[in-house]
Amino acid sequence: MQFRTIIKILGQLVALFSITMVPPALVSLIYKDGGGVPFVLAFIFSVVIGLAAYYPNRHEHGDLKAREGFLIVVLFWLVLGTFAAVPLVFLQEPNLSLADSVFEAFSGLTTTGATVLTGIEYLPKSVLFYRQQLQWLGGMGIIVLAVAVLPMLGVGGMQLYRAETPGPVKDSKMTPRIADTAKHLWYIYVSLTIACTLAYWAAGMDWFDAICHAFSTIAIGGFSTYDASMGQFDSPLINFICVVFLLIAAINFSLHYAAVSSRNIRVYLRDPEFKVFLLIQLALVIVCFTVLSSNNIYADGDETLDQAMFQAVSMSTTAGFATDNFSAWPLFLPILLIFSSFIGGCAGSTGGGMKVVRVFLLYLQGIRELNRLVHPRAIYSIKLGRKALPDKVVEAVWGFFSAYALVFVIIMLALMGTGMDNISAFSATAACLNNLGPGLGEVAAHYGAISDTAKWLLTIAMVFGRLEIFTLLVLFTPTFWRG
Repeated sequence: MQFRTIIKILGQLVALFSITMVPPALVSLIYKDGGGVPFVLAFIFSVVIGLAAYYPNRHEHGDLKAREGFLIVVLFWLVLGTFAAVPLVFLQEPNLSLADSVFEAFSGLTTTGATVLTGIEYLPKSVLFYRQQLQWLGGMGIIVLAVAVLPMLGVGGMQLYRAETPGPVKDSKMTPRIADTAKHLWYIYVSLTIACTLAYWAAGMDWFDAICHAFSTIAIGGFSTYDASMGQFDSPLINFICVVFLLIAAINFSLHYAAVSSRNIRVYLRDPEFKVFLLIQLALVIVCFTVLSSNNIYADGDETLDQAMFQAVSMSTTAGFATDNFSAWPLFLPILLIFSSFIGGCAGSTGGGMKVVRVFLLYLQGIRELNRLVHPRAIYSIKLGRKALPDKVVEAVWGFFSAYALVFVIIMLALMGTGMDNISAFSATAACLNNLGPGLGEVAAHYGAISDTAKWLLTIAMVFGRLEIFTLLVLFTPTFWRG
C-alpha cells in the first residue's frame, strides 16, 4: 500500500479544498453579516494542514492500484467532510456542537440535505452560502466519482459504465482519461448551474437566492436558505423550474455529454435507464395527483398537480426540497415517496439511492428467474437495450442490493437502540442512506432534536450511501489489507 503517496494526494486535496472557504468570507464582506472570521480561520487551518501533509511526501510517485483507489475515494469524502465542518465549529451564530457541525457538513458534501438548523433565514448570509456551496461541490465530486472512478473499480455493477469497454450506451464512453472526463463533466455541470440560476432569477428570486438554490438543485441536495424550503416562494413557476432541473440533474451525465458532443438528442431515447427513469417519475406524479385529488387536499386541480409533481420529483430524485409538509399527506403517500428514494436517480447523476439501472436489472433478473421456472432448460440472457449483459454484472448488482439492505437494517436497529421510534428510525435511515434529507416523525422538519449518537450514526449512513456501499465496506475486509 502506497501510504505516503496517498497522504500526498490527500494533502493536495485539503489545500485545494481550503479555497472553498474564500467565497463565504467574501459574501460576508458584501453583506456585512459579521460571519466571515470563522471562514478565514478555517482557510488558514486547512492550508497549513494540507501543506504539512503534502510537503514531506511531495516526491512520492508510487503506482496506485485498485486497492489504493478504494482507500483514496473513502478518505477523500471522510477528510473533506471533516475539514468542511471546521468553519461550522468556529461559528458563533449558530453555535453548533461538534456532532451538529460534522452532521451538517457531511449532509452538505454528500448532497443529503438533512439539517440540524432551524430559523435558517436568520443566519448570516455567509453561512447560508457555504451550506449551498458545499452541496454544489459535493455534487461535482459525485459525478466524477460515479462516471470516472467507480466504473474502473468495478463497484456494484458500475463496470457497465467502464470507459474502456462499451457499456449499454455506446456513446457513454466519453474520454479515456479521468482528467479529461472530469473537465468535460465540469463544463456541463457549470453550464446547467448557470442556466438554473438565470431561470430562478427570471422567475422572481433575488440573485442570492437564485444562485444558492441553483447550487442545491443541480447537486440534487435539498438545502435551502429558508426553513420553508421552496414553499417560501409560493410560486408554481419556480416549482416547475426546480422540477425540470432536478430531472435533468438526475439523468446520467454521460448521456448529457454524449448528447452535447454528438448534437443529437436521440441519445437519450436510446438509453433504457433514461426511459425507465421517466416512466417511474410519471407513475409517481399520477399516483400522488390521484390520491390528493380524491381526498380534496388542495383548493383546485392546478395546485394539486403543482404539489404532486413537485413533491414526487423532489423526493424520488432524492433532492428533498419541500413546498408543503408531505409527511401529513393522506394514506400511503409519505411512505411511497420515502420508498421511491431507494430507486433514486440514474447512475452517473447527482441523485442518491440505489440508482435506476440497478433496480431495473434486479427486475429483469426476476423476470428471468420466472421464465426459468417455466422452461428450466432454456437459456435466457439479460439485455439492457440491445446488449446482453454478462452474469457477473448481474451478480454484482445482487451483491450491492444485499449489502444495501444489510447496512440499512443495522443502522435502523442502532437508531432504535438510541431511543428513536420505529417510523423516525426507518425514515431517517432511508433519508440518509439514500441521500434524501427529510424523513417522517421526529425528523420530518429537521434533525436537531435527535441525540448526538443518532447524528453520528446517520453521518455514517450518508457516507455509505454516497460511496455506493461497497467502496466503504471493502475496507473492512481482511483481504483488502492483506493483498
